[in-house]
Amino acid sequence: MARTYVITGAASGIGKATAELLEGRGHTVIGIDLHGADVEADLTTADGRGGLADAVREKAPDGIDAVVAVAGLAHPVPATVAVNYFGMVATLENLRPLLLGSPAPRAAGVASMASLQPHDAELVEAMLAGDEPRSLARAEVLAADEQTGQLIYGSTKAAFARWIRRNAAGPDWAGASIPLNAVAPGIIRTPMTEGMIATEEAAQELLKIVPMPLNGIAEPAVVAHLLAWLTSEENSHLCGQVVFVDGGSDVVIRGDSVW
Repeated sequence: MARTYVITGAASGIGKATAELLEGRGHTVIGIDLHGADVEADLTTADGRGGLADAVREKAPDGIDAVVAVAGLAHPVPATVAVNYFGMVATLENLRPLLLGSPAPRAAGVASMASLQPHDAELVEAMLAGDEPRSLARAEVLAADEQTGQLIYGSTKAAFARWIRRNAAGPDWAGASIPLNAVAPGIIRTPMTEGMIATEEAAQELLKIVPMPLNGIAEPAVVAHLLAWLTSEENSHLCGQVVFVDGGSDVVIRGDSVW
């Protein structure tokens, strides 16, 4: 049965691949991005986030079936905090009411295997407390130094993964029969990573940090297929999982420690 999806970050990378996959299957996709999408929204701002649900409601007055929150940044700057955590959470929370009329509502977001990398505990704590001013201030401090600035991205992904775990089984999600999950990609060939893997030598150096023994660096469609299943009618019971689609990075880095 045809479904209506909302996808943020739909103009490029994983978001674009997911939109194309779902449209190819006959579903309706409402794409969200800064430019070149059905709805243009700046998720770094409260106004941009706040207007998102109204814009989607205008395009889908009968409601939607799934939300796929993909939009993100990878720069060592405070805006990455604004989009990757507060924008992601606001997208899911603000669009959740539009899911309630669906016979099979679903929601998923994009975390990252970077959540396993070193991060800044103070920044993660501030994000999970919902304190955006404190989070942005902490990110400003981290961004002032090249070494600590590199902690910002992983911190946003670690916080988002924890938000998924803390909320998915609660009344707003599981209690409303909405499976809420996330994916955690490894290195994916997208505009976000093109500078890091522009040469074979650069790619190999990155793979030393993010080992991907199963088939190496992946195309966006790999993640898109997983997101499509997580937000399909078939997924009725997966709840609060952060599914690593990373070519084995999680296995190499954590091994048995998760058990």
